[in-house]
Amino acid sequence: MGKSRGPFRYILVHKPAGVLGDYPDPAGRQTVRDLVPLPGKLFPVGRLDARTEGLVLLTDDGKLAHYLTHPRYGFEREYVALVEGKPSEDVLRRLEEGVPLKDGLARAQHAAIIGEGTHDTTWLRLILTEGKKREVRRMLAAVGHPVRRLIRVRFGPLTLDDLEPGRWRFLRKEEVRQVWQEIRRRLSPRRRSSSNVRT
Repeated sequence: MGKSRGPFRYILVHKPAGVLGDYPDPAGRQTVRDLVPLPGKLFPVGRLDARTEGLVLLTDDGKLAHYLTHPRYGFEREYVALVEGKPSEDVLRRLEEGVPLKDGLARAQHAAIIGEGTHDTTWLRLILTEGKKREVRRMLAAVGHPVRRLIRVRFGPLTLDDLEPGRWRFLRKEEVRQVWQEIRRRLSPRRRSSSNVRT
């Protein structure tokens, strides 16, 4: 799997469907932490529900996790979703303009059809900058296209690439550098001190 870089650990996991994204689980069900047999405390960056597949970042770096998940910094989460039916251009526009949910407006930065599935289903690509609970599933259900399958393929500059479901790896040094470069870029317009960010 490779070696950890520096004092903090950054681990990219391809979470399969059926594995819990949060842990520990009182019922003893399998969690994403169980996929990474390493000692010490690691926590997931952001949410990914049990039915959703894809990229999960585990780390012990609370500062990096804060920057990646706080809505004000706007880090993108990219998803590929298999939905029932074929969304119209109007539906795609509604997803980008905002869909009212009980906990506020859910809006995709980008929503597009990328392919046809079987049995009257369609593959979509969606990019969001918030991580509300089951946000993608709820907004797609609200516009009449329930999700059959959902995969997170990117979080900020980090991508799954060819990592197989159930597998994990340490982030490469260059990937960690890219994340912090993106954090610095997002902090700069807000005139936040660069001394608060690691180099």
